[in-house]
Amino acid sequence: MEKPRLREHYDDAVRPKMAEVFGFENPNQIPRLEKIVINAGLGEGKDNPKLLESVAKELEVISGQRPVITKSRKSISNFGLREGQPVGTSVTLRATRMYEFLDRFVSTAVPRIRDFRGFNSRAFDGRGNYTVGILEQMVFPEIDYDDIVKIHGMNITFVTSTDRDDEALVLLRELGMPFRGETPVVV
Repeated sequence: MEKPRLREHYDDAVRPKMAEVFGFENPNQIPRLEKIVINAGLGEGKDNPKLLESVAKELEVISGQRPVITKSRKSISNFGLREGQPVGTSVTLRATRMYEFLDRFVSTAVPRIRDFRGFNSRAFDGRGNYTVGILEQMVFPEIDYDDIVKIHGMNITFVTSTDRDDEALVLLRELGMPFRGETPVVV
């Protein structure tokens, strides 16, 4: 099986640049992307199983992997929520699927976001992970507009092997993530 295009770019260009910028002597110190988690939370999922099923099908089309139905951890009476009720879907991508999704996300989905000026480069969590919120699933070209039951958003979390935000920022920037106020890197 052939390596994804973005994985080759990481091996050939990103790793040497990261070693040069941060002075890594050991190749195992160089940060890498470990996984991408796509999460779609639906408050109405408990009342409408068809909606939850359609969102799961959309996530499967977007990611190429079957998502998991997430259930509530505890009961919250103000929301009419009981422990164990389905409230969303989630999928974790690793290895080949992760690089293929990131490539499609950066090259086709991000340019379709309305009024997009770049992602905020200060939105890291302090541990080297970065989360992006997408307002509607229609930015992905794989989604058929006629099959949409309801427009919903999703969170996409990029988990890196480093615990420093500056290293993770350089890693994601070099992999093609368009951050605000910078010219995008074309792979």
